[in-house]
Amino acid sequence: MIPFLSLKDVTGLHSKEINEAVSRVVNSGWYLQGRENCLFERHYADFIGTRCCVGCGNGLDALSLIFRAYMEWGEMSEGDEVIVPANTFIATVLAVTDNRLSPVLVEPDAATLEMDVERIESAITERTRAVIVVHLYGRNAYDDRIGDICRRHGLRLIEDNAQAHGCRHTDGRRTGSLGDAAAHSFYPGKNLGALGDGGAVTTDDERLADTIRTLANYGSARKYVFDSKGRNSRLDEIQAAVLDVKLRYLEEDNQRRQDIARYYYEHIENPLVTLPRRLDDEQNVYHIFPVMVGNGERDSMRELMKEKGVEAMCHYPVPPHLQRCYESEAWNSPRLHLPLTERMAEEELSLPVSPAMTLDEAAEVVRLVNEYRC
Repeated sequence: MIPFLSLKDVTGLHSKEINEAVSRVVNSGWYLQGRENCLFERHYADFIGTRCCVGCGNGLDALSLIFRAYMEWGEMSEGDEVIVPANTFIATVLAVTDNRLSPVLVEPDAATLEMDVERIESAITERTRAVIVVHLYGRNAYDDRIGDICRRHGLRLIEDNAQAHGCRHTDGRRTGSLGDAAAHSFYPGKNLGALGDGGAVTTDDERLADTIRTLANYGSARKYVFDSKGRNSRLDEIQAAVLDVKLRYLEEDNQRRQDIARYYYEHIENPLVTLPRRLDDEQNVYHIFPVMVGNGERDSMRELMKEKGVEAMCHYPVPPHLQRCYESEAWNSPRLHLPLTERMAEEELSLPVSPAMTLDEAAEVVRLVNEYRC
């Protein structure tokens, strides 16, 4: 069996150091807001290339807290609009609606699977306050034109970097340092994954970092004094220690993902299968390797691969605007029709890719993909 992602095998790559880090925290008797968080936040900020990093409970909280901070400042108000890629995991949209802001969904570019830059400006209204760039699948989704649009219209640029730890823009800067603030998820399956939930915000804005840290600590910057209505969203010491170990190997692990992806690009040849436009390796850390399977054959291909011992997955078979939780929302009424996003949801198939995978396993995946016929 070739699994889509074996967390046990991925953790096993650095198990000795991870076990030592966990034991160190357990034996210290200090489990929240301590030395391990301080170290990881400093190291991750240095890695991303920002002045500040604030650990929090998960990636959704990280993104939601960014908007909550701007609302605390009075920069955004309930009902204001945020431009969001239509092709994304629902957490991106949840962070907007969680703050009673209104998402404006923009279709993707069929070649890149990321938000179509050409469609952004026409989606801007007098109520628009921000644009979210999602580095989906581990691909750099930022384009200098997006930065220019945000500057000309006075919009905040927020990055959802949940899937792209270590990815770079064409100018060498890492994703997570390109906008006003960025949200990161350390869910176990991510390129930089914890042994449980975890997240962080990176930014060069120290005031924003301080506001987010306060909001994530019940709204308290000083014990038992609450100037804001906050929440409890903190990265625990064990997760911070584990992440600090894995951060040291992130570029090496990403290189293995890139090796597997390169093999896919060079060897997949099936007229039913379309690969997204290839980026330079530094612009794609391949959290997911998505392909489009045409003629309604996606599910059949997936089932046949499973029968042959290869696990593939679908990301994401029901897009956010078609989820039941959003069917009666004002921004989605009448129900939006987003044909490119909906087609991708029907055709997307994710092939296995991980730092624990071998090229022989990649060759077996390619063989099954190339041999598949209607």
